[in-house]
Amino acid sequence: MSNDAISPRGEAIVMRARPQPASALSAVATLAWRAMLKIKHVPFQLFDVTITPIMFTLLFTYMFGGALAGSPRVYIQYLLPGILVQTIIFITVYTGVGINTDIQKGLFDRFRSLPMWQPAPILGALVGDLFRYSVASLLIIVLGLGLGFRPAGGVVGVLAAFGLVLVFAFALSWIWIIFGMVVKTPESVMTTSFLFLMPLTFASNIFVGLETMPGWLRAVVRHNPVTHLANASRNLMHGASAGTDTLWVLGTSAAIVAIAGPVAMRMYRRER
Repeated sequence: MSNDAISPRGEAIVMRARPQPASALSAVATLAWRAMLKIKHVPFQLFDVTITPIMFTLLFTYMFGGALAGSPRVYIQYLLPGILVQTIIFITVYTGVGINTDIQKGLFDRFRSLPMWQPAPILGALVGDLFRYSVASLLIIVLGLGLGFRPAGGVVGVLAAFGLVLVFAFALSWIWIIFGMVVKTPESVMTTSFLFLMPLTFASNIFVGLETMPGWLRAVVRHNPVTHLANASRNLMHGASAGTDTLWVLGTSAAIVAIAGPVAMRMYRRER
């Protein structure tokens, strides 16, 4: 049978085969690129990625380094892996902010109407955030090297620590995706996130060791997943054993994704 049809006016209409829908990988890559392009149009999103880690690193190194470790150069060896952890954890909230913004603008309704793999908008946002994490991490490492940070674990140790932080950040982002679908505005996502992130990061050993804390607080901090992440990152960067803390972080991350991931996807499918 011919692919040509005749219109009521006698004109030939060429019927072409319908193009195949994009593959799952292609859809995720396209939406990840979209997430990165959003930074170009909203440069303020890079503020927390660039200014905040620089400010925290300089502030804590020079104001508290002498009191806590004897000198800023000694303290930066302890501080920098923790600052890397804190910075990446803080900017995971932008995943939820971006999701909420897209929902408010009706973009997710459009995405659901397209013939593509439906989890792609969520996974694309998560993959796109890797750019933010990479920029922040590179900035922190370069600044730390300038301040005297010398990772005994070398490039391999630094990359291993960054990879572990990425795993935990990926897991944590699923929680902010849920918040992004529950609250009404992007500002509410930011406000809510700080209620959780501030105690999660500051009640840890990012800035000081557990031995400096009172007993009751030490018991709480010891079971904080951020403490295990900071320990593992610190040991990996300095070439020490990080097996127990690494397993703890991987197990926690897997548990978060196993619980929050299905909840987030179910909410996305029935989102208004």
